[in-house]
Amino acid sequence: MDCLRSKLTDFKLLLATTNQGKIRELESALDHLAFKVVSLSELPAGLIYEETGSSFREIALGKSLFYGRYWDDLTLGEDSGLEIEALNNAPGILSARFSGPDSSDETNLQKVLALMQGVPVENRRARFVSSMALTNGGRVLKEIQASVEGIIITDPRGRGGFGYDPIFYYPPLDLTFAELSTAEKNRVSHRGRALRELRVALEQLSP
Repeated sequence: MDCLRSKLTDFKLLLATTNQGKIRELESALDHLAFKVVSLSELPAGLIYEETGSSFREIALGKSLFYGRYWDDLTLGEDSGLEIEALNNAPGILSARFSGPDSSDETNLQKVLALMQGVPVENRRARFVSSMALTNGGRVLKEIQASVEGIIITDPRGRGGFGYDPIFYYPPLDLTFAELSTAEKNRVSHRGRALRELRVALEQLSP
């Protein structure tokens, strides 16, 4: 990274996602670093990465390398999702489109609740997983994967977060992820844990 750092004195970090919830969390966690965080709106319209990978890692890396072709500075690809043991780790990489091509957070959440109906609490273990890939000019600078364990509850709780947060109960805090503030969630979540490791790498590049 030393060679890259010497060339970058005022660079931007492209977040390779259109998910506004992820963008808010990423921007919050990377606040105060000495460069600007931007979204895919900075790129030409119509660029869409087709997710063909079979794991969070493959998809995160694919996103970063794909969008990095159209971007001169750093690109961060991230893929994350929910794995539920009782569903053989579904929805997994299909988390964002679990209920079909017209999926929404609500329809995905309701599908999980329907599939988990009648499952006893001891079998409702789940984890959120986040994979990140930081690239520049086709070079892979850093890959990270982090996870957090929880339980799928039967009734949504909380109005914060996004996705499956209202049904993901985190026992150490006795709250769902949707009941946490953005700062609180970043301290304990899968994405927050990955971002802390990423931040260390990015600080080495900061001018």
